Amino acid sequence: MIDIKQIREKPELFKKAAADKYFDVDIEHLLDIDAELQNHKKKLQDYATEKNKLGKLIPTLKDGDEKKTCIEHLSELKKNETQLQDEVKKLQPELDTLMLQVAQPADDNVPIGKDDTENIEIRKEGHVRQFNFGPRDHVQLGLALDIIDIERGVKLAGTRNYFLKADGALLHWAVLHFAMDLMISRGYVPLSVPLLMKDEAMQGTGYYPGSEDQTYRMEKDELNLAGTAEVPLTAYRMGEILKTDELPLKYVALSSCFRREAGAAGKDTYGLYRIHQFDKVEQVVICKNNVEESNKYHEEILANAEAVMQALELPYRVVNVCTGDLGRGQAKKYDIEAWMPSRGNYCETHSASKFYEFQARRMNLRYKDTTSKKNAFCHTLNNTVIASPRILIPILELYQNSDGSMTIPKVLRPYMNDKEKLI
Repeated sequence: MIDIKQIREKPELFKKAAADKYFDVDIEHLLDIDAELQNHKKKLQDYATEKNKLGKLIPTLKDGDEKKTCIEHLSELKKNETQLQDEVKKLQPELDTLMLQVAQPADDNVPIGKDDTENIEIRKEGHVRQFNFGPRDHVQLGLALDIIDIERGVKLAGTRNYFLKADGALLHWAVLHFAMDLMISRGYVPLSVPLLMKDEAMQGTGYYPGSEDQTYRMEKDELNLAGTAEVPLTAYRMGEILKTDELPLKYVALSSCFRREAGAAGKDTYGLYRIHQFDKVEQVVICKNNVEESNKYHEEILANAEAVMQALELPYRVVNVCTGDLGRGQAKKYDIEAWMPSRGNYCETHSASKFYEFQARRMNLRYKDTTSKKNAFCHTLNNTVIASPRILIPILELYQNSDGSMTIPKVLRPYMNDKEKLI
């Protein structure tokens, strides 16, 4: 959420932010409602002051007519006050709804663009393997090695579902456990998180409104299956006032994630790329309200994810995500895209996002600023450390051998009983 004072002072900035990110937000209507509410609240204060004066005056009056006039005036004030309070009760929810739709302006160094085709490459890392034999894709490899079973996954759970079997399951868990160990070694506090979230947590982290169609909602229980551990990690301290010396908070979690992929019919339906359920190691940083600190931790969480990719020796590239591919609350986002031979391209595996105080305002997450002696809203950031089984696509395809076997990346072997190959 954005500070209403900023919208009042720079409405054009927020109109541009909505246009750049392709969100439909009527800033003028929002400001009209805000002005009307401000006027009503000013009148209510005036009424309260006048009522207080009359309340003290009436008992002192001896003249009957004068006393009667004051009592009638007091009655009229109360009537007007009730009417204005009713108007405020109608207008406030409308303003609150519009405020949730306002987009965070992107940083100045974010490219303007309509979608992911206009993201700007920052750099490439690693070397794309050139095969001297006809390589198989991850599904063909998985079936031949008997480690993936999509057919039975679909039979039991519908489209975009799967089973990982035997060494396939072990490889999946190895990737996740390696990523967790790396993050813990870097000082991130591990949390085991709930997967069912209240609407308040979804709204606080910026997923509502906007992502309801992508979320599995438990209507009967008024709960939501989280699409990422970002939600419980970021909302863990919501509504609290933190101590300055607690910051930064650095959390990491391994959780299952659930996404409906509504509107994705016919898109990336092959294999393990776009699925309804997966596991992900997520990192979250909550820091002071300081742009330089946010920028520093944005680079840090990106470096953490790159360290995993480099340890796995997977070729990848980093892109600066354009405005049209940013979420409502993201000020800047880096994507990491791994090279996937079967797709013939670099494809997204990680997203590192910076929010400034957007999420913290929604969650009322603050800290006591030792300089100003006031409560300030925190800044929040998050990034995928690794997500599987999507990352198994480049691992399987890039580590395959001509004889149909697959070499296990060296860093994962300790997690797989020192096995070197899948045969």
